[in-house]
Amino acid sequence: MFFYSVFMIKYSMKKRRRFCKGYKNLAINFTDNRIKHFNSFYNFEISKVRIKNQKSRWGSCSSKKNLNFNYKVIFLRPELADYLIVHELCHLGELNHSKKFWALVQKIIPNYKKISRELRSTPINIVFEA
Repeated sequence: MFFYSVFMIKYSMKKRRRFCKGYKNLAINFTDNRIKHFNSFYNFEISKVRIKNQKSRWGSCSSKKNLNFNYKVIFLRPELADYLIVHELCHLGELNHSKKFWALVQKIIPNYKKISRELRSTPINIVFEA
């Protein structure tokens, strides 16, 4: 019984890695295209863009000008995904949630308040991994 359990855990982990890798590649292409589009309005300097399998975040931005996105961004409605990308992109200009930051977001996403509420209420586990 022990051997079977260990085998199933290893099999499940391999299957999960393959599953995630395919979606991560899609997410890389998607986010790169959307970042290029939106950054044509802002012209922010970006160091790195990473796609991760985060458990509790849709995205983040570091002071080193790195943008991180959850691979599950590809499963969001387009309006939510665009808002998320613009939100993190604007942190390259303002590393806080000040009035200046929200003014940057509002330039591209005028109804950002409504979309932000919807994204916050969207569970990160919208994808059930096999």
